[in-house]
Amino acid sequence: MQVETVNLNPDEMPRQWYNILADIKINPPLGPDGTPITPESLAPVFPMNLIEQEVSTERWIDIPEDVLKVYSIWRPSPLVRAVALEKALGTPAHIYFKNESVSPPGSHKPNTSVAQVYYNKVFGIKKLTTETGAGQWGAALAFACSQFGLECKIYMVRISYDQKPYRKAQMQVWGGVCVASPSNETNAGRAILEKDPTTPGSLGIAISEAVEAAVSDRTGKTRYTLGSVLNHVMLHQTIIGLEAKLQMEKFGEYPDVIVGCAGGGSNFAGLTFPFVYDKMHGKQIDIYPVEPAACPTLTRGAFVYDHGDTAGYTPLLAMYSLGHDFVPPPVHSGGLRYHGMAPTVSQLASEGLITPTSATQVEAFKAGTMFARTLGIIPAPESNHAIAQVIKEAIKAKETGEKKVILFNLSGHGLLDLGSYEKYFANELQDYVLEDSVLKDAEKIFEAFPKPKILKSI
Repeated sequence: MQVETVNLNPDEMPRQWYNILADIKINPPLGPDGTPITPESLAPVFPMNLIEQEVSTERWIDIPEDVLKVYSIWRPSPLVRAVALEKALGTPAHIYFKNESVSPPGSHKPNTSVAQVYYNKVFGIKKLTTETGAGQWGAALAFACSQFGLECKIYMVRISYDQKPYRKAQMQVWGGVCVASPSNETNAGRAILEKDPTTPGSLGIAISEAVEAAVSDRTGKTRYTLGSVLNHVMLHQTIIGLEAKLQMEKFGEYPDVIVGCAGGGSNFAGLTFPFVYDKMHGKQIDIYPVEPAACPTLTRGAFVYDHGDTAGYTPLLAMYSLGHDFVPPPVHSGGLRYHGMAPTVSQLASEGLITPTSATQVEAFKAGTMFARTLGIIPAPESNHAIAQVIKEAIKAKETGEKKVILFNLSGHGLLDLGSYEKYFANELQDYVLEDSVLKDAEKIFEAFPKPKILKSI
């Protein structure tokens, strides 16, 4: 047997999301004057019903029925034991993965895009803007907008726009309009292009463009959406971990190690936050967010206040950051090329509740190829980073003889990333490792901002 799978019945799908803000403390977002922002100040960007979720400290938040109906297209998603990978590694460890590649766009992203589009529609919004790195979030938003009848405009990081043309086509199929970022459509985009006409772009730049496009719409019927970083996004993704807990119970096991790739934090948070709750209440679990060595926000960045975008349109967030003007190398894991990290994930890292680590680009593709050759699924380049850490943990268990239970999130498939695999097999992928000088430059940016407090949740 190559795999063992546990599915939940439709009526077993969780009906509530878990809100980690009920159980941890974070530094508040700050406005330009250094004081905490008010919900009203976010109203031009987000609908008030999502702003209420963003600031809520209620532990459980009901999932609307209309959201559950769209979720039911692909949820509950399978939990799979990777028996063939275990055998190939010769490990006594049991390796499980939550397969989020089964959604229509092929990733975990619709867990929040469907919810965000629903809340915007209820609020009377007609059009949404967003940014996207690898294109998974842009595709997920286009899919969700098609389900609820909203327009959407997507600013896609230039290097990914060029590397992944079929992501753009995917968005177009669902009615989305996709442009390369930086573009000439916004003040933020034009300013960047004037400085560097050949820039590969960044998520920070694309966020600036999408926010500007939303707030400059004089009809008042356009809002901005974000696929990661903010708490309401993390919240919606927790359906992954809540399902996984139920499925692990059916397997009769509980994870010793949990792994997820980490860019802005959404798929990692979605799987791990329900288990972080258990860890705060005594469970012994090693939890690893894995990021690219080329964009090592958690592993080498500083815990600071910084903007979530390049132009400084967003509030200051307390997070690990490489500096909001950081332009990452053009690694193929576009969804992980972000200068910052979700404040909730950053807080957990600052408290030592999670253990950040990183993988190089070639190491990640090597791991993803092994996964594909044993289990048949071609993983997204982002997911390959998690798989690289899983393989390390499985080999460690082999060396110590421990029967560890390892759980990770397969955040998406790589069927629209085959160009990246082609370059891997042609030995054309570079291993970028961030230079210390970049971190030094970032320190100068942070000097102008307030310092976050050191908080303890437990």
